[in-house]
Amino acid sequence: MSYSCASREVGRNSQGESESSSKKAGNNKDSSDKRPRHSPATAKPKPQLEMKVKRGCESSEPGVPATTEEELLRKPLISPEDVLGLQNITKSYLCSPEENVHNIDFTRFKIRDMATGTVLFEITKPHNAERTREKRPSDPNAGRFVRYQFTPAFLRLQQVGATVEFTVGDTPINNFRMIERHYFRERLLKSFDFEFGFCIPNSKNTCEHIYEFPALSEEIIQEMILHPYETQSDSFYFVDSKLVMHNKADYSYSGGP
Repeated sequence: MSYSCASREVGRNSQGESESSSKKAGNNKDSSDKRPRHSPATAKPKPQLEMKVKRGCESSEPGVPATTEEELLRKPLISPEDVLGLQNITKSYLCSPEENVHNIDFTRFKIRDMATGTVLFEITKPHNAERTREKRPSDPNAGRFVRYQFTPAFLRLQQVGATVEFTVGDTPINNFRMIERHYFRERLLKSFDFEFGFCIPNSKNTCEHIYEFPALSEEIIQEMILHPYETQSDSFYFVDSKLVMHNKADYSYSGGP
């Protein structure tokens, strides 16, 4: 299924404070402490890992050649450099759900304003028992698309934290990396490049990505408000530089003040 997320405002809470305690002032992506943090591995219960963002990047990658979606769809193997060269949002998915051989499953997602600790929204995927009672969707891409609804004030935020929780299957994962590219129409707004670190088998993992938003002109902000869902993003997930997951999202900033 697809998720539709509407923004909401709540006060600062203890959970938000705990997550923010691992962040340093300024640009977290350039933090000197770049090592993933792991809790001790245990057989039972399944361990939960807490990892820091290892790396981020700006919207352009010097020296990376431009690529097109059509070119990448013809390639047997798509690399991180391939998607960093994309100039537009993709129209289709660059890999199939079957390529997620590590059984990576995102189960919770929360986003908050780093300046105030305000939780903007949070979604949690139903437990396995609940999902098995649902009718199996006919769309092979079900669950790979999210629609977000924000207020216009979101466009003026400088830094947000996105907490993700995910589980992995029976095999360990090395070099788990996400590249996320945001566009408004034909314009690339920002490209983010994060590394999750090592994930042990059958583990539940939690990490928070820190997004430094680019300053947008009032003209662009007004265009994005007036044209909901024309702001879009591609999220590409790699294991050992091989594309294993591709998710998509679009955004509206027309609700509320």
